[in-house]
Amino acid sequence: MDRDKGPGVRVPDQRAPREEAAGGELRFEVLGPVRARRGNQVLPSGSPQQRALLAALLLRDGRTATAAELIDALWGDDPPSQALATVRTYASRLRKTLGQDTLVSESGGYAVRIHRDALDLTHAQDLAAEAEKSRSRGDRPRARTLINKLLGLWDGQALASVPGPYADNQRSSLEEWRLQLTETRLDLDLEVGCHAEAVSELTALTAAHPLRERLRELLMVALYRSGRQAEALAVYADTRRLLAEELGVDPRPELAQLQQRILRADEDLARPVDEPAPAATPVRPAQLPATVPDFTGRASFVRELGARLVTSEGSVMAVSALAGIGGVGKTTLAVHVAHQARPHFPDGQLYVDLQGAGARAAEPETVLGSFLRALGTPDSAIPDSLDERAALYRSTLDGRRILVLLDNAHDAAQIRPLLPGTPGCAALVTSRVRMVDLAGAHLVDLDVMSPEEALQLFTRIVGAERVNSEREAALDVVAACGFLPLAIRIAASRLAARRTWTVSVLAAKLADERRRLDELQAGDLAVKATFELGYGQLEPAQARAFRLLGLADGPDISLAAAAALLNLETHTAEDLLEALVDTSLLESAAPGRYRYHDLVRLYARSCAERDEQPPAEREAALSRLLDFYLATAAGVYALERPGDRTVEHLDPTEYPGITFADHRTALDWLYTNAGSLLSCAHQSAARGTIRRSVDLMLAAKDLAESGANSRQFEAAAMAVRDAAVAAGDPRSEARARTTLAQVHSTAGRFGQAEDEARRAMLLAPATQDVWTHCNAPNELGIIAGYRSRLEEAEGLLQQAIAAFRADGNRPGEASALCNLSRVQLAIGHTESAVELADRGVALYNRLGLTLRLANGRYTLGLALARAGRQDEAQDRLHEALAVFRDSRQRLWEGMTLFRLAEVHLSADRSTQAAALAEQALTVLLHIGGEWRRANVLTVLGQALERIGQADRAQVCWREALATLDHLKAPEADAVRLLLSPVTSSRNR
Repeated sequence: MDRDKGPGVRVPDQRAPREEAAGGELRFEVLGPVRARRGNQVLPSGSPQQRALLAALLLRDGRTATAAELIDALWGDDPPSQALATVRTYASRLRKTLGQDTLVSESGGYAVRIHRDALDLTHAQDLAAEAEKSRSRGDRPRARTLINKLLGLWDGQALASVPGPYADNQRSSLEEWRLQLTETRLDLDLEVGCHAEAVSELTALTAAHPLRERLRELLMVALYRSGRQAEALAVYADTRRLLAEELGVDPRPELAQLQQRILRADEDLARPVDEPAPAATPVRPAQLPATVPDFTGRASFVRELGARLVTSEGSVMAVSALAGIGGVGKTTLAVHVAHQARPHFPDGQLYVDLQGAGARAAEPETVLGSFLRALGTPDSAIPDSLDERAALYRSTLDGRRILVLLDNAHDAAQIRPLLPGTPGCAALVTSRVRMVDLAGAHLVDLDVMSPEEALQLFTRIVGAERVNSEREAALDVVAACGFLPLAIRIAASRLAARRTWTVSVLAAKLADERRRLDELQAGDLAVKATFELGYGQLEPAQARAFRLLGLADGPDISLAAAAALLNLETHTAEDLLEALVDTSLLESAAPGRYRYHDLVRLYARSCAERDEQPPAEREAALSRLLDFYLATAAGVYALERPGDRTVEHLDPTEYPGITFADHRTALDWLYTNAGSLLSCAHQSAARGTIRRSVDLMLAAKDLAESGANSRQFEAAAMAVRDAAVAAGDPRSEARARTTLAQVHSTAGRFGQAEDEARRAMLLAPATQDVWTHCNAPNELGIIAGYRSRLEEAEGLLQQAIAAFRADGNRPGEASALCNLSRVQLAIGHTESAVELADRGVALYNRLGLTLRLANGRYTLGLALARAGRQDEAQDRLHEALAVFRDSRQRLWEGMTLFRLAEVHLSADRSTQAAALAEQALTVLLHIGGEWRRANVLTVLGQALERIGQADRAQVCWREALATLDHLKAPEADAVRLLLSPVTSSRNR
């Protein structure tokens, strides 16, 4: 926005003072309190009238203001008798503060001489102008970023607390400009697809400015694009009623037209503005792995696949599937063809390794989530179910030309949801099996290389000079490799790395291998023989590392975990792992992290079964890995929960873990290693090391409530429980069932949670396990409270308090006290609830600011809110919210936002309540279950009803009621009452 089209405020010219005083550059602020700064130091600006004088001078575009003009600016029609003397006094004081060259006297008046960029308002107007230019060029993301930066310059109300008619006029002008900029930025939010995130802010703004129709229009669009059509229409109904009651007019035509488009379910309205320039929208994926520089041969396949992927009509919907034995070069060929076809797919390329050769192939649901994120879909817009994700994926690809490379597929069922559904896209699939049941696929069976191609590949890696001098020996080498590309690459790379070897030396070493390769010509046996070549050339320590590392489940393994499994010092383990990377038997997933290709992992395990002596060393290696994860996770748990005696009730470990200096580093480790850690627990339970597997789940319980790892945590917990049942180990079974009860409760599955917790309670007497005696009644008490069996809940929680106290577990006692406080609230004993929560927080306070203390403050906030102490409740909940966010506990972050919404609602701050409830809905979209979401919708509806959006409130309540009725939840009756006509009219 140009300055003369901005807020109507005059700004200083770029006339600089002759010399800047020592101590830093002078800067001025008017978008908030009027302030002058020199460097980081705030300069004294005097009384409110003196600040008014400074503001009047700053906003005059560097022109001189006469004394009469300044008197009029400060006092208007009623100046004091000594007004002129007062102005001169103020000017003199300001000159002493700012310097002679900054505030100057001219012709009986005064002027400010400053650099153009020394005033925040000038900077804001420059940003507005640049944002407008970016938007006109179609670069909406940059325009949005600039306006966000611009709005960040405001520090509260412009010209805050500055008196005088001039300041009043300028303040109104600046605040109107700020609101216009906010509308522009929200408009850009919608244009770039951030509609779900905009709903909360728009809800609050429409409540604050109920007659501003543009805000109502933006809110309707944001709700409609978020799948909330009924609420969008309800906003229009609220607007029409409000305008009729307040002004006696109808909504403007644009708003009425928008309502009709929503009623028609206008598809164009449901989509953000198309970006003509791909560079303007950062959603062009380029995920193809690098092609190998020495790609050799396969010319006929390259031509055939290229022709299928790129047609002259430009409307291809091709599915090409490469099948063949492991090591034949399927992925290498597919990646090479994909890179050649890139110009024909300008909207991007997607890639995924589907891990089809492993024990746990990638789930299509997970892959679709990754693809949607790569295509620019925000996490909040990604649905839960496989069918919904697949439908959104196909819709997102519609109209684009994108190539999808699905590598290492397990079967046709795995990849069907991952296929594009419209012309313009193509899919390239690799697999060990021929997908004859994949409709519309062009199948390619990839065979071994011809002798000429194999020798050419070998020569490119080793070098022509060495090969040409020993051509016959080189032919012997590629023949010994069975003409399999992976085997040739391994052999040639080893030779290239050993300059003292001749080709004949390598051929001699491979002589016995050739015989076995000739005998194993079918299926995976050929792959195994190929890998045997590389494995047989490893040094003893390298071979041992290769075998044992392959035993561990999980997507990858860290260097520290690998060192534990191998029982080696870290630097020694790193040397071995890097040597394996050099031979291509191991991949470096990231610095300090390693992974196997699925087929290589299977081969490594077969080597371990065959070669590891004594056989007990295999179990010992996995036991050390389990110890490492358990000891490290227990350390994280202890750091997050000081004083909790859970770690003292875990089985002892022989191998140590990592120690951490602070909780952030500890949490980083836990979440980075979550997949490998949970895979280890799952695998170890199946191997019979049940007790430590269960304990690992207890120590890693933070993962259950984070949202990111909840499903994998649940699967591991169920596996551990089943293993404990099969082994007849009541202690492990009770611990696993208590853990599963918490998982189900977190997800809102209270029936399943209660079943697990009751079984744990039945097992407790036989276990003599202190941990179970404490935690099982605590968990069951929580669940009974959720299910409104309050007397039972009270008894169970009293039992848990006594057990925790007897164990000396103060954090556990505090937790149970807080849980009992919640029950007392439900009973109606508010004073008792506050007292119990206070006791719990006092226990936590002695241990410092931890995650558990946040839980305590959350509970105390609920009790204080019920007691009518709203300000205290709000403070406690904000303290809890900060810790939950820092600890990455998404469930409790969402629930705290919900409780804050309740507090603001009870304090008649309905606009804030609506905004907080919207934020809670966003956080709880994929965690916490439908019951919690329904409760949030109930409060959102109450807030909306109070700010005049009654129709939208009805939509929220109807959705909440449908959920609560389906769950047979007691809260349904209260929502039904809100929907009754009598209640609704009374609330209005």
